[in-house]
Amino acid sequence: MPRSQKWKEVFIWIGLLLPLALYGYWVMTRPKREPINRQPLFEGITYSRYVRQQPRPQLIHLLEIDLAASGIVPFVTPGIDAASLEAAEEPTSSSIQQYESVQQYETIAQKTSSFLEMYGLQLAVNANFFNPFAETTPWQYSPREGEPGNLIGLAISEGEIVSPGNQNYPALCFLGGRAEIRDDGVCPSDTRQAVAGLRLNLETRPPQDSETFYKFYPVCVAALDAAGTTLWLLLVDGKQPLYSEGMTRPEVADFLQALGAQSAVQLDGGGSTTLAIESDDDPDVINGIIHAKIPGNERPVANHLGFFANPLRSD
Repeated sequence: MPRSQKWKEVFIWIGLLLPLALYGYWVMTRPKREPINRQPLFEGITYSRYVRQQPRPQLIHLLEIDLAASGIVPFVTPGIDAASLEAAEEPTSSSIQQYESVQQYETIAQKTSSFLEMYGLQLAVNANFFNPFAETTPWQYSPREGEPGNLIGLAISEGEIVSPGNQNYPALCFLGGRAEIRDDGVCPSDTRQAVAGLRLNLETRPPQDSETFYKFYPVCVAALDAAGTTLWLLLVDGKQPLYSEGMTRPEVADFLQALGAQSAVQLDGGGSTTLAIESDDDPDVINGIIHAKIPGNERPVANHLGFFANPLRSD
């Protein structure tokens, strides 16, 4: 066999085996399917992991946050403004043109872990639905980190409205030590932080033939108790056969009702579903993420909900 033909075959085999090897690595580095019961992460924040096989494989992540606890401060992705230009010593014509070109948009897309690291947060999840969005292949998708986007529903960061309210997207409003979910999609005037999502009724059920309602999917949901001082963040991994295949909306409602939740809003889900926490080194993504059909691949999203929190006390 000619040497050139031999090398050609070698490269073909490498091209075939390398993607399989990488995929296997990503699969092996996913969070283990092992239950965790109310593990304290920070002051006022505990984490639980539930492992289920029925009605399908599910890996469920639950954060319980005491909004009245000392040091707990929510923070939402800020909007696009001229701050970066103002901070620059000598803004260039190209930077000014770039800023002007994104004025039709509201935020800049980031991975949730990047958002957490940039603002020095202790915990962060993805939040509002957004557009534009496209996912064609593992290498062809948008937005990428640094690209602009628009949010669906209300978003408020540090008292500033980033995206206007929408009556079809209930808002989660943070009001200093407590929160409330407003069905009209508008928060009180003194709201400092807010995000929005789909309405999730914890009591009524739609007709049994509602295919969309009963589709199982990766989900990210925020829920409150009657007092509005306990926030639950529920994330369910999905799109990963035999590992975790997601949850239906009725299953989500039943799970939250068992916790004692009185109201809930469904945030962006699917491949956007991401839970990141602060660690000693880089941010730690502790759920089984998947983006562009690749397990372990983190999706850039246009909006996030994060929390500052005090470290655990060492007694």
